[in-house]
Amino acid sequence: MNLSITEVLGLTGGKLLNTTPEVEISGVATLAEATPGEVSFLGNEKYFKDFLATKASLVLVPPSLPEYPENVCFIEVDNPSLAFNALVEHFMKAANDFEPGISPQAIVDPTAIIDATKVRVAAGAIIEAGASIGDGSDIGAGCYIGKSAVIGKDCKLYPRVVVRERCILGNNVVIQPGAVIGSDGFGFLLNKETGRYETVDQVGIVVIEDNVDIGANTTIDRARFGRTVIGEGSKIDNLVQIGHNVTIGKHTVIVSQSGIAGSTHVGDYVTIAAQCGIAGHLTIGDKAILAARTGVMSDLEGGQPYWGAPASPFAEARKQFVAIRKLPEAFKELRQLKKQADEIRKMIEEAIGATGEA
Repeated sequence: MNLSITEVLGLTGGKLLNTTPEVEISGVATLAEATPGEVSFLGNEKYFKDFLATKASLVLVPPSLPEYPENVCFIEVDNPSLAFNALVEHFMKAANDFEPGISPQAIVDPTAIIDATKVRVAAGAIIEAGASIGDGSDIGAGCYIGKSAVIGKDCKLYPRVVVRERCILGNNVVIQPGAVIGSDGFGFLLNKETGRYETVDQVGIVVIEDNVDIGANTTIDRARFGRTVIGEGSKIDNLVQIGHNVTIGKHTVIVSQSGIAGSTHVGDYVTIAAQCGIAGHLTIGDKAILAARTGVMSDLEGGQPYWGAPASPFAEARKQFVAIRKLPEAFKELRQLKKQADEIRKMIEEAIGATGEA
C-alpha cells in the first residue's frame, strides 16, 4: 500500500527536485493537515503559506516556485492537482478490499448473468431476472437492479442505488448512494373530459456511457420512448434531476441541485454550475458554461459563459447585475431631481401668478 519516491514518480510522471532521506508515502492529505509520511500538493497560490509550513514528507509542485520549505521532498509536475489524483486513486484502490462473491443475504434471480468469482454483491442487494453484471463490478448493500438491466465491467454502485428495468450502464461507472437510474419521467396529460391528469407511460430506458460518475440522490428519468443518455466521461454531482429523453454529451459536468427538463440536448464539455435550471426541448452547445443559478429558457450557443435568468452571455449579464445594484442610488437621485423640478415649477407658477396680478 505504501509508495516509494520512485513509485510516486512513476504514477505522476513528475521530476524530482531535491534529494531527501528515502521515505515511504503512506497516505494523502492537505498541506495544512499533512503529517510525516504523507503526500500533498500545491495547486492554488492562495495556499502558499500552508505550503511553506507543511509537515508533509512530499509535495507535488508546479514549475518555478519562488520559495520552498525545508526538509520536504518536491516533485515538479505540470498539473499538481491531476497528478495528486493519481496518488489518491492508488490509495483508494488499496483501501478497497474488493473480494468477489455474492452475500447470502443478497437476492439474485437464477436467470441473472453474474460470475460470482469476479463480481461482488453485498447484503440486501436485489438483482432481478435477466439482469447482467460485468466482471469487476461491485454492487453495494441494498442496491436494486431491475429486470434485464445491464451493468458493465468495473462499475461501483454504492449502497441503495436503484437501476431500474432495461437500463444500461457502461464500464467504469460510479454511482453514489441513493441515486435512481431509470425512474419514470414526469409525464402527465390533462383529460379535459374528466378534468384529471392521466399518466403517460414511460417505456424508454436510460443509457449511461463509460467512465461516468453520478452523485448521491441524483435522479435520471427513463425516456418516454427511446433513450435518456449520459455521455462518456460526464460527471454529475449530488441532488441533480435529469428529465426524460435528455441527452448529455461527453465529459460534461453538472453540479449539485441543477435540474434539466425533458428532451433537452446538452453538448460535449459543457459546465453546468450549482442550482441551474434548464427548460425542456432546448439545445446547449458544446463547451458552454452556465454560472451558478443560471436559468435557461432558450437555446444557447456553445463556447462561451452564461449567467442570469433568463440566461445571457456572461459579460452582458454582469453589466445587468451591476446596473441593478445601482438602482437604489439611481432612484434616490431621481427623487431628488423630482423634488427640485417640483420646486422650480412652483417658483415658475408663482412668478406667472405675480405677473398676472401686476
